Amino acid sequence: MEWYVTLGLAIALLMGLFALGVPVFVAFLTINVAGTLWLMGTAGFGLFANSVYDTVTSETLTTIALFVLMGELLFRSGSIDVIFDALDTLMGRIKGRLYFFVVALSTLFGALSGSALAVTAMLSRSALPTMQQRGYDDRLSIGLILGGASLAPIIPPSLLVIIIGSMVDVSIARLLIAGILPGILLAGLFVAYVVIRLMLDPSQAPPVDDSGGGTPRERSRALLKMAPFSIIIFSVLGLIMLGVATPSESAATGVLGALLVACYYRRFSLKMAREAVLSSLSISAMIITILACSKLFSQLLSFAGATSGLVAAATALELDPAWMMLLLMLIPLFACMFIDQIAFMMVVIPIYAPLLQVYGFDPIWFWTLFLINLSVGSLTPPFGYNLFAVKGGAPSVSMPTIYAAAWPIVLCFLFGMLVLFWVPSLTTFLPSLI
Repeated sequence: MEWYVTLGLAIALLMGLFALGVPVFVAFLTINVAGTLWLMGTAGFGLFANSVYDTVTSETLTTIALFVLMGELLFRSGSIDVIFDALDTLMGRIKGRLYFFVVALSTLFGALSGSALAVTAMLSRSALPTMQQRGYDDRLSIGLILGGASLAPIIPPSLLVIIIGSMVDVSIARLLIAGILPGILLAGLFVAYVVIRLMLDPSQAPPVDDSGGGTPRERSRALLKMAPFSIIIFSVLGLIMLGVATPSESAATGVLGALLVACYYRRFSLKMAREAVLSSLSISAMIITILACSKLFSQLLSFAGATSGLVAAATALELDPAWMMLLLMLIPLFACMFIDQIAFMMVVIPIYAPLLQVYGFDPIWFWTLFLINLSVGSLTPPFGYNLFAVKGGAPSVSMPTIYAAAWPIVLCFLFGMLVLFWVPSLTTFLPSLI
């Protein structure tokens, strides 16, 4: 059977299983068992067992479990509430204060939790009703919640970055650091979008929002309250940039920092710690199982000749690298409107990885743009699943309103990607310092 038939059949079967609601790891496992029997017979199960064992015993995967545990400790201890109150005070009494507050809050929460879906749902339940009561525009408010939360896969610590680094031969530390400047750029674009909207139509925010802010003394106290979180930031990012720790070691110090912060705010309890550990074990086991199944899937594609065939076909096309980059970015943009980010990554990363070498794309730059594209797909109407997280958190808001709120944010993301495409140093500068 020709390689393209094998590749098309494998992807079609996977997409069909996903569409039927089959769990991601079960879908991959089904395809892997069938593919192993078809290509190698029962003798192939030795490869099957060795591949799974090599993946689940990889030292780099401990980073995933530790980052998940760090996020669970921060949220379950209630330490995040301190950030909420402190940011509310620091914003001051400015026009449209809550718009800027939501951008900062969703960006920070997304970075700490790593889950755009969770942050979108949480802020739709908590921040959005408050903004509605105070006369803020629904569309602008929802758009900023979607935009800030969608930075979660980009700004470190990011689980998706660790998954990519575990699947391809790229430094996880460099990939983590690469997301900092693009994340700041995109958050800045959201702020600029708010400023422009308020300049064009001041009625989209109350004349003066007097409900928040504080005196200089209160702001100083707010800064002191947030200071302990600098421990976590330094533990996760500082140690990596200084070359003192690996991502796994920095994740471990991040967990220790989360525990110290919880104790400092007197939010620590054995019950909370137990629940955080059990939840992180469940999430980590699921991700690692999916990774193991995906790695075997990529090996089967290689064994069937699909990988080498795809590389040969891409070389024969003789496309300009810019056009190939556009094609590779369009696929996740559309696919992630329908498919879970992790599920999509497991399918395409084994296919994309050899093409990077053919076209000479910098892997740090490419995979960072790839992650941003995954985020754009998950909030693009009409099927981006983050849109339905807003609906779940705020049932009173209509879907047309949510769709209208998302489009300007999608355009901000696409503009940011263009900037990063034409100025690669924004992505590669910080990793080059490691």
